[in-house]
Amino acid sequence: MGKPALDLSKLSADEKLELIDDLWRSLSSDDLPLSSELRVELDRRLDRLDLEGPAGVPWEDVRAEMTTGES
Repeated sequence: MGKPALDLSKLSADEKLELIDDLWRSLSSDDLPLSSELRVELDRRLDRLDLEGPAGVPWEDVRAEMTTGES
């Protein structure tokens, strides 16, 4: 692959992130083949999500803990 026509060093951080997003969105599922093992694991995780619902801590709680030191 040759050097890109775009000089990445001249892009701002926001422009670089937008470019990354554009590149990611340009990929199709055919561009990202899954191994059978990975497909099984993803199906397992989706099944668990269907049974148990989403897991995790809301961003607001994480941010509050980070800024105040309280849990």
